[in-house]
Amino acid sequence: MPTDRNISLSIVKAAAIILMVAGHTEGPWWLTNFIYLFHMPVFFIAAGYFWKRVSVDAPWEFCAKRFRKLYVPMVVWSIVFLLLHNFWFDIGLLNETYGNLQGGVTHPYSLKTGLQRLVNIITAMAGYDEFLAGAFWFFRALLVSSILFMIFHWLIDKRKKMSAWIPPTIIVGIVLAFTALKIGYGLKVVNIVQGGIRECWGIMFFAIGVIYRHFEDKIPRWWWTNVVYAGVLIVGAWQHWAGMNLTPRMIDLATLPVTGICGFLLLHNAARALASYNSPALRFLAYVGDNTLPIFVLHIICFKAAAAIQIAAVGLDWQMIGCHMVVHHPTTAAGYWLLYTVAGVVLPLLLDGALRRIKLARFSK
Repeated sequence: MPTDRNISLSIVKAAAIILMVAGHTEGPWWLTNFIYLFHMPVFFIAAGYFWKRVSVDAPWEFCAKRFRKLYVPMVVWSIVFLLLHNFWFDIGLLNETYGNLQGGVTHPYSLKTGLQRLVNIITAMAGYDEFLAGAFWFFRALLVSSILFMIFHWLIDKRKKMSAWIPPTIIVGIVLAFTALKIGYGLKVVNIVQGGIRECWGIMFFAIGVIYRHFEDKIPRWWWTNVVYAGVLIVGAWQHWAGMNLTPRMIDLATLPVTGICGFLLLHNAARALASYNSPALRFLAYVGDNTLPIFVLHIICFKAAAAIQIAAVGLDWQMIGCHMVVHHPTTAAGYWLLYTVAGVVLPLLLDGALRRIKLARFSK
C-alpha cells in the first residue's frame, strides 16, 4: 500500500506536470512567469528526495536503472516522432507556414536529415523533433544530473562516513561555483547538447532534494511559511526572475535556487495537507503524478485537439494548427490556454490507458 509520504510526492509531481503543460500554452504572462520559476526544479528535487544513500554501495546498479527509466523511453519515443515527422506534414498537423512565436518553422526531413537525427538521438539524446517533443530535454537533463550526482557523492563520501546531508551540500556548493564560472565566462560543456546549463541546475536541485529529505521533519510547516513561499514566487513572477532557461544571468544564481525551493515547499505542504483525504480528485492527482511519462511525451501533440477547437470556434486559418506549441492568437491567453491544459493532461492519460488495455488484451489471449 502506498504511504502518505509517497502520495504527497505523487500529488507534488502531478501539480508540477500540470503546471508544465499550462506553461506551454502561452497563457497570461503573469501565469507563465509564475510557473517557470519552479515547475521544473520541482521534478529534480522530487527525484533527489527519493534517492537512497545505499545506492553509493551499488553505483552501477543505480546508473543502469537511470538509463532504463530515462534513456530508453526518450530514445524510443524520439524515434517514433522521427518516423512520424513527415506524416504530420501529410495530414496538416505541421506545415511550413506557421511555427513558433519567434517565427521559425520546421520542415519535412530528407533521408539524410532523418538519419543524422537518428544518430543524434541515440548518441546524444538530441535530434528529436523539437516541435512535437519539445519537453524531451528533461530526460537527458535528469539522466545526466542524477548520474553526475552519484559520481560526485561517491568521490566525496564513498565510505559513507560523513553525515548524510554533508556530501549533497558540498555538491551544491561545487555546482554553484561552476555555474557561476559558466555564466560569467560563457563556458559550455561541449559534449552535452545545449551546453549543460540545465544539467548544472539539475544536479543542484537533485542534491537539494536529498538534503530536504534529511531535514524534512525539522522544517516548520506553519501557515505563514506558505504565505512567505507564495510571496517569494509572486515577487519573482512580477520581477521576471528566470527559470531553468538556456541563457541564465548571474542574478539567477541567487534567485533560481530560492524560487525552486519555495515552489517545492509550497506544493509539498499543500500535498501533505490533502494526502489524508480520500476523494476522486485526490486519487486523480495521485494517478497523474504516478504517470507523468505519457504527459511529458504526448502533451504537445495532444494540444492539436484543442487547437482544432479554437480554430473552428474563432474562425482562424486552418493552417494555424501547425503553430508551435499552441495557436498564436490573443484568444489563447484570454482563455483557451485552459482548454490546452486539459487536453495536454487528460488526452495523454487516455491514450496511455488505451495502449495498456490493448497490450493486456494481447497478453491475455
